[in-house]
Amino acid sequence: MVLPRRFGWQWLSMLLALVLLLVFARPAIAEPETNNYSNLIRNGIDLSHEDLSGMLFVSAEMRKANLEEANLRNAILTLGVFLDANFHGADLSGALLDRVFWVGADLSDALLVEATATRTSFQDVNITGADFTDAILDRYEQKQLCLRAEGVNSKTGVATRDSLGCA
Repeated sequence: MVLPRRFGWQWLSMLLALVLLLVFARPAIAEPETNNYSNLIRNGIDLSHEDLSGMLFVSAEMRKANLEEANLRNAILTLGVFLDANFHGADLSGALLDRVFWVGADLSDALLVEATATRTSFQDVNITGADFTDAILDRYEQKQLCLRAEGVNSKTGVATRDSLGCA
C-alpha cells in the first residue's frame, strides 16, 4: 500500500519526535511525601512547635509523642494512637479526631475549635484550659468532659467549661 507523500512526512515527524522524547527525556523527580504520617509507628517522636497543618496521621501510633504547641489545623488523626502524648498548647482546630485513642494524653491549653472528635474517648486526658468551641463531640463524652472541665485557654480567653457548653 502506497501512502500519499504528505502522510509519509507526518509518520516520519512523529517517529522522530518519539525517538527524541525517549532519548532526551529526563526522569521525573518525585517530591518526597512530607504530609503523610499515616501508619507511622514512632514512639517518643518530637514534633513540638512544628507546622503539621493538613497532615495525615491516619492509624499512626505515636505513644509518648511530643506535639507541644504544634500546628495541627485541619489535620486528620483518624484511628491514631497517642497514648501519653503531649499536645499542650497544640492547635487542632478543624482537625478530624474520630476514633482517636489518647488515654493519658495532655491536651491542656490546646485549641480544638471546630474539631470533629466522634467515637473518641477523652478518659484520663488532661483538658485544663482546652478550647472546644464548636467542636463536634459525642454527647456522652461532652458530659464526661464537663465533669472535669476547668481553666481558661491562654490564646482565646475562653473557659473550657463554656467551650463545651456545660450547664
